[in-house]
Amino acid sequence: MYLQKMFSCSQLLSRPNALQTFKRAASKGKNPSSSPFLTLHAVRQWSNVPFFTVPLARAHGKSFAHRSDLRQAKRIVVKLGSAVVTRGDECGLALGRLASIVEQVAMLQNQGREMMIVTSGAVAFGKQRLRHEILLSQSVRQALHSGQNQLKDMSLPVLEARACAAAGQSGLMALYEAMFTQYSTCTAQILVTNLDFHDDQKRRNLNSTLHELLRMNIVPIINTNDAVVPPPEPNSDLQGVISIKDNDSLAARLAVEMRADLLIALSDVEGLYDSPPGSDDAKLLDTFYPGDQHSITYGTKSRVGIGGMEAKVKAALWALQGGTSVVIANGTHPKVTGHVITDIVEGKKVGTFFSEVKPAGPTVEQQTEMARSAGRTLASLEPEQRSDIICALADLLTERKDEILSANKKDMENAVGTGRLSPAMLKRLSLSSSKLNSLSIGLRQIAVSSQDSVGRVLRRTRVANNLELEQITVPIGVLLVIFESRPDCLPQVSALAIASGNALLLKGGKEAANTNRILHELAQEALSIHGVKDAIQLVSTREEVEDLCRLEKMIDLIIPRGSSQLVRDIQRAAKGIPVLGHSEGICHVYVDHEASVDKAIKIIRDSKCDYPAACNAMETLLVHRELLRTPLFDQIIDMLRTEHVKIHAGPKFASYLTFSPSEVKSLRTEYGDLECCIEVVDSMQEAVDHIHKYGSSHTDVIVTENEDTAEQFLQQLDSACVFWNASSRFADGYRFGLGAEVGISTARIHARGPVGLEGLLTTKWVLRGEGHTAADFSEHGSMTYLHENLPVAQVLPGRRTTS
Repeated sequence: MYLQKMFSCSQLLSRPNALQTFKRAASKGKNPSSSPFLTLHAVRQWSNVPFFTVPLARAHGKSFAHRSDLRQAKRIVVKLGSAVVTRGDECGLALGRLASIVEQVAMLQNQGREMMIVTSGAVAFGKQRLRHEILLSQSVRQALHSGQNQLKDMSLPVLEARACAAAGQSGLMALYEAMFTQYSTCTAQILVTNLDFHDDQKRRNLNSTLHELLRMNIVPIINTNDAVVPPPEPNSDLQGVISIKDNDSLAARLAVEMRADLLIALSDVEGLYDSPPGSDDAKLLDTFYPGDQHSITYGTKSRVGIGGMEAKVKAALWALQGGTSVVIANGTHPKVTGHVITDIVEGKKVGTFFSEVKPAGPTVEQQTEMARSAGRTLASLEPEQRSDIICALADLLTERKDEILSANKKDMENAVGTGRLSPAMLKRLSLSSSKLNSLSIGLRQIAVSSQDSVGRVLRRTRVANNLELEQITVPIGVLLVIFESRPDCLPQVSALAIASGNALLLKGGKEAANTNRILHELAQEALSIHGVKDAIQLVSTREEVEDLCRLEKMIDLIIPRGSSQLVRDIQRAAKGIPVLGHSEGICHVYVDHEASVDKAIKIIRDSKCDYPAACNAMETLLVHRELLRTPLFDQIIDMLRTEHVKIHAGPKFASYLTFSPSEVKSLRTEYGDLECCIEVVDSMQEAVDHIHKYGSSHTDVIVTENEDTAEQFLQQLDSACVFWNASSRFADGYRFGLGAEVGISTARIHARGPVGLEGLLTTKWVLRGEGHTAADFSEHGSMTYLHENLPVAQVLPGRRTTS
């Protein structure tokens, strides 16, 4: 049983010994909020008296300009709306939600941040308690005087909100106390009413109390004293000051008064929409700027509470003006409640972020819409027109090579200066005249192949008389390609997107920012020939990759180009968007006991040393056991040493050696450098089994002169690319004659291996009839199915369709 010591405003806020109680309890290792616990209680009434007339400037200046800056937030106010704290029946608390919120707040507090909570819930908690008491009392009375038969006729009186608040405050705080105690976090309750803000001294004392609690690592839990509060007065705001009418305005005032870095306002909506949520055209606003009020309309207020979205926006803008960043988000969604607060603090795209800094360019959502719209026009162009665009881009790569190389030089100098990129990554970042010439040649190959891509008829069927069906190639839609340290990827992927009629969103690494910028300008210059400049967009805002992966309603396919870690991160982050790619390039070369010496040496050298950072470079060399201690094996080792390749011995190989190289830590390693693993196998079948167990289904090679052995290897291995007596480096779209590739896929469905133009197309079915109905083919219908295959025309003039 908790004993609550209540103090009046004049007793508490004018007495310095109130905080001494907390200090003494804390110094003795006691919880100052445990039984008997102290409730800081300031008695007041609401009016239009300002909390403080001029918002105090924060020591670190203005609010954060970008979401990513929120990681720096030190002092955070979390406002829990009534819809977040209460159950759906508005009687009692949502304990599961509250527990997950407490866990997040405690975790952030234990990280060294200063957390404050502005909470609702006392009315709902008290309503539950009073209903229980009333039902119990009525049931007893009726049982005594009226008999059991009349119990079902009991009705509950309308409960007055102030009475419910009075009954619920102590229980609400006791619940918070119990929950926070699980994380060794101390809390203190502060109840406020309007009288506290009439007097400057009381406001200063309140400010001092909060600062002292934060200094002692205590989480203040603040609420209005709804037991005595009158209804808010309409239109009671003073010039330049927000009056406290609800917990939104209370949270905003406290955040500014305390110079908080961030205010998180949790409600039952995802954030701020440009029109009432639930309407057909409503779009969630990722970022809201003070000048955008005219662009939104407000719906009804929350199911509980006295505020609404308009009140939240007003409070948020006032806090923003006072130097506190604000995010409004959903705290009731079961899939995100458990991490919504921590996600916001980590800078993830959750809810609506209020910012005073409006970017010069469009948002990534606007860019995606622009790309989709222009992409549809691109897909409707004649094949010759798309080919013209690609050829124009190929010309620009050579004509403007000085500009490109100059921009690349800046990126290289910056990368070398920071020292953050490995030699392999630096090599990927670097461009040269020869690279640009090769790119130009590859783009012209794509231009030729684009003549027969979108709108190609794959199948024609006469379903019935005058009812014909066609399967036609169409673009996928909007592609998101994320790449790092590979600016040459940009024109390649752009050309493939143009050829396939797809819109393209590009996100490159900041290490190649200058090169990517000029290459994107050239791509848009080429697209302008036929008025589709916006079909390819370069994301230059500070968007996190994980946030881009959440645009499932706007992006149709994600293609990562980069390290295996990048691919894994994207595959993990992409919710509802297909990802085309491979997480690792663990490629094997198996040297059979019937291999040619010359072929083996050439293939191993090229597979490992030509470009060790490539995903199609050899990482593991499998050697037949009979080759050990033979001239061939000695020549392989000598060649690798001459090429400065570091060798790691597999377990079996190490067992044959007296003095072995360093034993491999894992047989499933992608080195991406002049390193490789050597392992011994007893047969071709054991090599296949090894590759199936440790490989990544990318590219694997057999070197042998025995055709039967080779064919068995090619048939049994299920990798995307399987070669006989050829370097693994041939696993490339350009070398396959595809012109270029967007990547190599190890997936089992859709595209597999080097993905070129064909992999960026899907199909749709087109049916042409003359009033046919399914009923015509029923048991009593007049028509029968024919299902006759018809000759396929490559492209049907006037019938080309788009997605």
